[in-house]
Amino acid sequence: MSHSPDYPLPQGVHVISPALLDTRSDAEIDYDLLHPKPVSDDKNVWFFWHSGYSTMHGYTKRNVRAWHRRLSKRGWTVRVLDRVQGSALNVANFLDVADPQTFPRAFIEGTLSGRYAVQHVSDLVRFPLLLRYGGVYADVGLMQIGDLDRIWRETIANPESPYEVLSYNMGGVEARRLANYFLVARRNNPMFERCHRLLLTLWDADGGKTSTEGMHTSALLKGVPLMTSTLSYEEDGRTIGPEELGRLLSDYIIQGQAITLVLGLVDEEGGWNGPKYVAEHVYAIDYMVGSQLINEFTSWDGKKAFDLMSLPLPKQNEVESPEQKQAREIVEACLQRSFGFKLAHGLIIRVMGCTLGSLWRDNDGSDDVPGTYAHWLRHGTLCWTQDELPPSLEFKVIEPYKKGPLLRES
Repeated sequence: MSHSPDYPLPQGVHVISPALLDTRSDAEIDYDLLHPKPVSDDKNVWFFWHSGYSTMHGYTKRNVRAWHRRLSKRGWTVRVLDRVQGSALNVANFLDVADPQTFPRAFIEGTLSGRYAVQHVSDLVRFPLLLRYGGVYADVGLMQIGDLDRIWRETIANPESPYEVLSYNMGGVEARRLANYFLVARRNNPMFERCHRLLLTLWDADGGKTSTEGMHTSALLKGVPLMTSTLSYEEDGRTIGPEELGRLLSDYIIQGQAITLVLGLVDEEGGWNGPKYVAEHVYAIDYMVGSQLINEFTSWDGKKAFDLMSLPLPKQNEVESPEQKQAREIVEACLQRSFGFKLAHGLIIRVMGCTLGSLWRDNDGSDDVPGTYAHWLRHGTLCWTQDELPPSLEFKVIEPYKKGPLLRES
């Protein structure tokens, strides 16, 4: 672990005591990640990488190591589960992978198909892990910035707090779109239990689906707004317009559609009032400021973000260039205002081309060059934290999307 004390400390941010950080070598951290402690409580951070931690790209390994370095001395255990035969971190060692109440047929039989099959395997382990063990489920592309242990202690783990779920929310206070790349709860959470049952039912429709294609049309999701987009792109000689892209996004993030339905469901027979639960028990951070701020600064231009983050900081007595000024403002804003940063991959690359995450992947080590803005950001996410916790959106009780039993067509 490298220290760079010369980087400017932004206002509203303070240095974490070295005694609270695991400052050992990367090799020692990797050993711990590959040999985690048995589950003993809810303080778990769950990741998933189909072919195992050892095969992950350098920049995502650095993400995961940072989670471990910051949280392990506070009682958290970080695990990167996989589907590697013989691996101690195989999902099968934590969940019954032959149980149809835990996984759909396509997962059990290994028949998931489609361009994003591996991503959907990852989707399918999230709810079961949180329900059985509790803690945090995060994508390996999520850089953690804010004080996760503090927000856990003050909300979900606090008996005096009403909050039971922590996540990012897309679309502002009127929307009910929690980001599945960061989900936090204690075990057996009633919201995630319903989300899980609904997602399994969507997968098991028509004798068992092998992909999410067309899943957004299920009558069980009637009333849930589809994902929206203003973008178009060319693929295979034709134009994919905003309406079709919205349908593609809704299938791609079908887990998010299931969450939205549950949050907007009033099921008197099942004793569930989603709109009321959201207003009273969900601590939701605005996803744009909370986890996408670099994209807001760069208008989702991945190449621009990569170029800015790759710049060196000005040396002593050098005049800051306009590009360096913008890069500085991005880093300062992220460290001051964001709770995390989600490095985007998957469908977005089809639509918008390269992203910061894809370019860090393709240019190995470019996120970790000392003296650059990327390294300043990395240093800050590891060694510093914010003075204050991020605000939660003030949800109100909305009209439900659906009234009636969870698994009955309306």
